[in-house]
Amino acid sequence: MKRLLFILILIAINAGVSAQSLSDIQNVKVDNLSDAQIEQLIKRAEGQGLNEQQMLNMAAERGMPAGEVAKLRQRINALRSGGGSMQQQQQGTARQGQLRQVQGMRTQEDIFDSLRKSDPYYDLSPTQKKIFGYKLFHNRNLNFNPSLNVPTPQGYTVGGGDQLLIDVYGASQQSYDVTVNPDGRIFIPNVGPIQVGGSTIAAASSRIRTALTRIYSGLGGSNPNTFMDIRLGNIRTVSISLVGELVRPGTYTLPSFASPFNALFSAGGPNENGSFRHIQIYRDSKLLKEIDIYEFLVKGEFTTPITLRDNDVIIVPPVRSRVEIIGPVRREGLFEMKAGETLENLIAFAGGFSSQAYRERITVTRKTGEEMRVEDVDAANFGAFFSQDGDTYRVGEILNRFENRVQITGALMRPGTFALNPGMGVRDLVDRAQGLREDAFVNRATLYRTRGDFSLEILPVDIKAILNGEVEDIALRREDVLNIPSIYDLREEFYVKISGEVNRPGAFAFGENMTVADLVLKAGGFKESATSSKVEIARRVKDDISGKLAEIILLDVDRDLKVSGTRALEPLQPFDHVMIRRSPGFQREQLVRVDGEAFFPGEYAIAHADERISDLIKRAGGLNNYAYPKGATLIRRNEFYKEPSEDEIKAETLTKVKANISRDSLDRTESDKILSSRIDRKIAETKSADKARRGTIDAEDFRQQSIMELGESQEGIGQIQIKDTELIGIDLETILKNPYGPEDLILREGDVLSIPRELQTVRMRGEVLYPTSARYRENAGFKQYISRAGGFTEKSRRGRSYVIYANGDVQRTRKFLFINAYPSIEPGAEIIVPAKPEREPMSIQGWVGLATSLTTLVILIDRIGSN
Repeated sequence: MKRLLFILILIAINAGVSAQSLSDIQNVKVDNLSDAQIEQLIKRAEGQGLNEQQMLNMAAERGMPAGEVAKLRQRINALRSGGGSMQQQQQGTARQGQLRQVQGMRTQEDIFDSLRKSDPYYDLSPTQKKIFGYKLFHNRNLNFNPSLNVPTPQGYTVGGGDQLLIDVYGASQQSYDVTVNPDGRIFIPNVGPIQVGGSTIAAASSRIRTALTRIYSGLGGSNPNTFMDIRLGNIRTVSISLVGELVRPGTYTLPSFASPFNALFSAGGPNENGSFRHIQIYRDSKLLKEIDIYEFLVKGEFTTPITLRDNDVIIVPPVRSRVEIIGPVRREGLFEMKAGETLENLIAFAGGFSSQAYRERITVTRKTGEEMRVEDVDAANFGAFFSQDGDTYRVGEILNRFENRVQITGALMRPGTFALNPGMGVRDLVDRAQGLREDAFVNRATLYRTRGDFSLEILPVDIKAILNGEVEDIALRREDVLNIPSIYDLREEFYVKISGEVNRPGAFAFGENMTVADLVLKAGGFKESATSSKVEIARRVKDDISGKLAEIILLDVDRDLKVSGTRALEPLQPFDHVMIRRSPGFQREQLVRVDGEAFFPGEYAIAHADERISDLIKRAGGLNNYAYPKGATLIRRNEFYKEPSEDEIKAETLTKVKANISRDSLDRTESDKILSSRIDRKIAETKSADKARRGTIDAEDFRQQSIMELGESQEGIGQIQIKDTELIGIDLETILKNPYGPEDLILREGDVLSIPRELQTVRMRGEVLYPTSARYRENAGFKQYISRAGGFTEKSRRGRSYVIYANGDVQRTRKFLFINAYPSIEPGAEIIVPAKPEREPMSIQGWVGLATSLTTLVILIDRIGSN
C-alpha cells in the first residue's frame, strides 16, 4: 500500500487537457475529463492491481473532494455499463498476459500521470532547470524502462527466479516450464537438477542439452533427429543500491534486464550537487564502470552496455567542476566539466552559438581563491582555455548597427535599403532603386547624414543636375539616407466637394478639366428630390483683401447632366464646393393612423397641409355603432421624437425590396442577382452617408438637448423623463358637430387617432387601501369610487388627487373654503391619489441647535429689558 501511495505523485490526463498534479488533486474537476481519459485512468489502475474502490479511496485520501469522488464513481459506472471500452481493456489485459513479465515487481508508473500539469518541470527550482541534464530524469515521457519482449539474448546471465521454457521437438515432443531456484538449479523430471545459475543462456543451453540426452538420445550424435530450444519466460528482479547525491537514494528492485540508466531514473537522477559525469558502478566491492551521462545527452550514445546484477551499487559523487555560460548560445545553463576539457567543449555542450552571438571573444569571470578576476578569451584560444570550477562565461551579442547600409526613400521605382560599396555615389544609389518615378521632384532632394558623434547633418542635393552630369556626384557614407520627394508631397491634396440632393455626397479627388456634370456623375446622380436649377458652386477666394469670403457661381444642370449658364463650360477648380438644392415642390408622403372603432381603421396619407381630424374620420367611414367618442384621444409625436432620416427610410425600403425578390420563381434569375447586388451596394452607401451626416449639428436636436439639460440642472426638479409621444385630449363629439372649428386640430405626420369602445369601468390608483377597477355608475361621485377602493390611506394627499379621463384630459381637485371639490367621473376615467411627501425628522443636533438659539434669544431679551 505504501508503494502505491508513493506511485500516486501526479494527476493528469493528456498534456493538452487541464493538467493537475496529485498535490493539486483537490482542484481536479471530473466534469472536465472526457470518457477516453476516464478509461485511461481505469486502465492504469488495473495495471497496478487496483480495483475501482481502492482507486477511489486513494483519490479521497489525497484530497479529492467527496463530491468529485462521487462524480468519478458515476462516470466509471457509466462507462462499465456501456461495456465497449471495458471489453477492449480486458482484451488488452489478456494479451499482456501472453507477454514477458517481471516476477515479483510492478512497474512504477503513476496511474494518475495523465492528469499532470502542462509544464512537466513545474516542480523544479530555477537552479535545477539550469543544470544541464537535470531535466532528463524528470521528464514524465521518458523512463528508460527496458523492453521485456525482445528475443532471448544469448549473453543473458541466468539467475534465481528466471523462468526457462524448454521445447523438445523432432522425433520426440516435450515442453518443460521450469524456474531457477535460489541455488541456481532447475529440476527436470526424469533428469534431475541441473546447475544453470551464473551461466549465460548459451552455456545453460549446452548443459541442459547434455542432461536431456540421457532420455532423448536423438539430441546427441552427428546426425540428431531431435532438437531443443530454450526461451526466457518471466524474468527475475534484482536489488540495486543507489547512494550518494541522488534525489531519492535507496535500494530498488528492478528487472534483470535493467541498465544503470533504469536505476538512476528510478532514484530520480542526481540532485543539485550530484555529478552527471562520474557515476560509478561497483560489483563485488570493485569499481566496474564509470558512466558519463553527457555522452548520452550530447551524442546519444550509451557508454555502457552492461546489465545490472543483484547487489550492484551505484554511487553518484558530488560534482567536481561546474561552470555557467550566459548569453546567445543554444542552451544557457550550468555545465559539469571534466579535467582537461576546454571552452571549446563547453560551447559544444551548450549547442553552439546562436545567430545573435558575437563569436570573436568570450568574457570569463573566474574565482582565484581570494578575489574575482576577469579574462578575455579570443576565438583562436577557445580550444586551449581550460575551465575551472565556478567559472562564468558571458557571450556577447552582435552590435545592433550596420557597417555598410544606405537607404533611399521617396518617389523611386524601388525605394529601400542597399549595401554601400566603395566609391558609391548618389547616382549609383538612384540606379539601384531602378530610377525615379514620373512624379519625382528633381529640383531638390535631401541627404540625411550621420556624423561621427551621431549628430544629424542635412545636405541639399540637386538630383536633376547629378543625373545629367552637370555637377559632381556626392560620395555616400555609411547610414546615409537620401529622400527624393514627390511633387504631391509638396502641395495640398486637391479635392472637390458636393453636397445636397445627390446619392453619394462627399469629397472626391480633383481631376483636371473636371466639370459639374462629372462630379454629379461621380456622386451617383441626382436624388428624386433634387432641383436641376440654381446649382451653386462655392469657390475659394485668393489674393482678395476686400473681405470677400467666397465666389458663388450659379448653374443649371438637367437630369441628363447637361449644364447651362453663363459659365457652363468652365471646369471646376481645386476645393470647389458644389451644392444641389431640394426642389420646392417635392414632398414625401406623410402618414397618420386611425385605430379602434371606425369603419375603415388603418393608415392614411395626409392629402393637404390643412387636413383635420374631421376629414380623417370621413375618410375612415365614420364611427361605428360601438364607438365611444368621448374617450377618443390623439397620440402625437412631440419635439423629442427622433424622426428617421430620408437615408434611413430609403435603406429600410430597399431592404424590403430585396426580401421580396424572386418570391414567384423557384430560383433567382440573373436579373434578380444583379438587382440584389445593386440594392446591397446602395444600402451600404445610404447607411454610410447617414452615419456621416450624424456628425452635423441639427438645430431641433440642440434645442431638445438643451431642454433636457436645463431640467436636470434645476434644483428641486430632478431629471425630466423624456417621452417622444404624448396624449392630446380632444372632444371628438364637438369636432364631429362643428368641423373645422377650434377643437378640430390640423393633422401632423405620425398622428394616431384612437377611438375606443364604450367604456364601463373606472380605475382607482395610488394611495387607496385597495387599488382596483369598479363598474361605472352614472350618478356616483369621486368619494363613492374611493370608498369602493377601501378609502384613502394615511399617506394619501387628498387635496392633490386628480382624474385622467379616457380622452387624455386631466382634472385636479380644487379647494373651496377649505373643502375639496373633487372632479366628476366619466366612463373610462382613472382616479389618481398621490402620496404625501416624506419629511425627515429633526436630528438631535438640530434640536440642540434650536434649543441653543432659543436660549440665546431669551438671554438677549432679558438684557434688553434690564437696560
